[in-house]
Amino acid sequence: MSDLEKKIQSDLVESMKTRDELRLSTLRMLKAEIQKAKTAKGSSHEVSDEDILGLVQRSIKQRREAADQYLAGGARDRSERELQEVEVLNQYLPVQLSTEEIDSIISKAADAVHPQGPKDMGMLMGKVMPMVKGKADGNMIRQKVSDFLQKLQ
Repeated sequence: MSDLEKKIQSDLVESMKTRDELRLSTLRMLKAEIQKAKTAKGSSHEVSDEDILGLVQRSIKQRREAADQYLAGGARDRSERELQEVEVLNQYLPVQLSTEEIDSIISKAADAVHPQGPKDMGMLMGKVMPMVKGKADGNMIRQKVSDFLQKLQ
C-alpha cells in the first residue's frame, strides 16, 4: 500500500469516527476509484502514489465540471456540494506551483526546445507537462504556454 493510500485510509477512518459526512463520502468515492485501478491492473498490482494523484486530479476535474453543469441547471446547492468535495480532494494533491514558478519552467523548457511560435505548442507542452505533473492545472499550463508562444511572433 502506497503512502498516499495509507493516508487516505487513515483519513477515511477518522472521518467515520468524527461523523464528517462530506469528507467520508468523498473519501469512500476516492477509495473505490483506487480499488478499481488496482483491479484493472491485476489483483497483485499495487497502485503508486503517482497513480493515485492522477485519480485525485481526474476526480477534481469531474467534480468541477459537474458543479458547472449543476449551476447552469439552477441546482446551486448541488453545485456547492461538488465544490466542497473538490476542497476535500485538493488536500491530497502536492502544493501547487506559483505563477512565477510556472513561467520559469516554461522558459527553461523553451530554452531546451527553441519554439518558433504557436505552431510549436505540442512540442513545448510535451516538455513542460512532465515537469509540472500534479503540481498545476493542465488548462492553466496550456494557456500560459499559448501566451508565451504568442509573444514569440
